[in-house]
Amino acid sequence: MKTAFLIIVNLFSLLIYGNNNINFDSSNYVTYTNPLGVFVADPYVLKVGSNYYLYGTSVANIGFKVWESSNLVNWEEKGFAFNKFEEGNEWGQSDFWAPEVINYNNKYYMIYSARASDGHLKIAVAESLSPVGPFQNIKAPLFDDGFSNIDGHIFIDTDGIPYLFYVRDCSENIINGKHISQIYVRELSEDLTEVIGEPFLVVQPSQEWEGLTEEWQWNEGPFVLKENGIYYLLYSANYFASSEYSIGYATANNLKGPWIKSKDNPILSKDLSIGVSGPGHCSVTTSPDDSELFIVYHTHAFPKSPSGIRVLNIDRIYFDENGNLKILGPTRTPQPIP
Repeated sequence: MKTAFLIIVNLFSLLIYGNNNINFDSSNYVTYTNPLGVFVADPYVLKVGSNYYLYGTSVANIGFKVWESSNLVNWEEKGFAFNKFEEGNEWGQSDFWAPEVINYNNKYYMIYSARASDGHLKIAVAESLSPVGPFQNIKAPLFDDGFSNIDGHIFIDTDGIPYLFYVRDCSENIINGKHISQIYVRELSEDLTEVIGEPFLVVQPSQEWEGLTEEWQWNEGPFVLKENGIYYLLYSANYFASSEYSIGYATANNLKGPWIKSKDNPILSKDLSIGVSGPGHCSVTTSPDDSELFIVYHTHAFPKSPSGIRVLNIDRIYFDENGNLKILGPTRTPQPIP
């Protein structure tokens, strides 16, 4: 049933968005228009040479598909990067969510979360010699602290030390009677298979836009940048299937904190007047010539009926003269191609 559903969704995407997202206006100025027609949630883009590779929550009962592009706009599906039916990948049972891939020590490492046979969500690491896979587990689970954990993000600092950012999921994390998702950080071993030391709390819901009066609250989807010696943590808040799902950021001078949330949050949020609902769970990459930064994120495919069906978007992101993070979006009008 899941496979048939995805085939229908992919056909629907071709009908609505087409398979070529590049446009030429009357002056032959090349543009693209969001959304980009790839039905994927929690998108993560890895740049390798002149190509880009897109991963995300795609076939949650089997694993993760991968797409390839030369321009960040037009994407070609390349099949499964990770498949639970491959030998060695049997650990995860379902809920394969939010994969990310890094190029590290001449290999490609995928970090992802899945539901284990004991019913808890846990984080695992897989490796491959190619960005398109196949990826095979090398540590599953990566750790087990008695909670459900999701949304792993590996950040390699400028000194070469790897760190794991992850989310203690609100499904099992109850604080003062409320279900709350919190983002933590831990140092990783050089081979990425062991966590080192105790976890440090990075951020948790604390700003009004994050639904502080709700019984369920979220800070999730971490992604870290470093600029002029300052660390920037992009994260998402609110329920993923709500139009209020949005992106904020926090800064720190040290990966272990303290992290201070921006007073400008959220920096990317809904605009139902142009059909944008629930922009969130992002990654950041560079343009083909490395001159610009682009944020890669999902929105609800059907803005009037938000759900788990989400679609790919990209927009420009930059640091202003005061070091504040700014996004030129969300957009639904033609934008200059990267």
